[in-house]
Amino acid sequence: MKKKTEMTVLDSRMLAQDIWSLELAYAPEDIPEEVRPGQFAGLYPPDGDLLLMRPISICRWDRERGSLRFVYRAAGRGTRSFTSLKPGDRLDMLGILGNGYDLDILRGKRVLLLGGGIGVPPMLELAAALSTGLSRTGKTGEDALPLVSGVPAAAEKTAGAAPGVTAVLGYRNNELFLMEEMKQFASVYAATEDGSAGTKGNVLDAVRENGIEADVICACGPLPMLRAISRFAAEKGIPAFLSLEERMACGVGVCLGCVTKTKKIDSHSKVNNARVCVEGPVFSADEVDL
Repeated sequence: MKKKTEMTVLDSRMLAQDIWSLELAYAPEDIPEEVRPGQFAGLYPPDGDLLLMRPISICRWDRERGSLRFVYRAAGRGTRSFTSLKPGDRLDMLGILGNGYDLDILRGKRVLLLGGGIGVPPMLELAAALSTGLSRTGKTGEDALPLVSGVPAAAEKTAGAAPGVTAVLGYRNNELFLMEEMKQFASVYAATEDGSAGTKGNVLDAVRENGIEADVICACGPLPMLRAISRFAAEKGIPAFLSLEERMACGVGVCLGCVTKTKKIDSHSKVNNARVCVEGPVFSADEVDL
């Protein structure tokens, strides 16, 4: 649903240093039928001097409340302007945008979720969808059985976590935002750059240290992390699906500012490029040339 919609702020709060959570509600007539894990939306800064939207991944989708939750890093003028929002404020949003993770491909697999930094938030919605067995329409029922099976390696997990979903989350330090929420849906490990929690190092260091195995990997994070995960998946002979982070201006594929190199010629551009905002942000690791 690529249209600009006026949203209402339900909640805005800081989770860690420079990490903020923002929940926005649709008007009843605007609630979309489907939101897929890995999709994103463009939020327009409340400061009218800033014209371009800020693309932010969807952290949680609550269909009954008609709300979207975003967890973002307040890094520049645009994203910092969101931190001043209060419940009841209005905010323009473009979306829902992009292609997310294909849940049908993950059905029946041991799924390893790897999130690094601000790549952690979209992993929460994916873990929730896997845990509850949502179909592609976002509905449960006989055609929406649990998507995963098998028993993951031991880790911190709550009774509600689905067998087969393992998440390894990478942070700078022991400000482990969203980790407690992730435990509702997955077995969870942490990796920190400074070693203050979990494994000292990156998410792959934690995977190796804990002997974690999987049938498929889903990841989101900075480009060096995704490059390493792509190589790791190739070595293990397992598929990986990567959500790429790129700067975007339009979010709808017009400006061509967020292209990434691909291994095949793109039907739109006729070269080895794809638009992250349209063909992505989620790509199979064997599709993209990182």
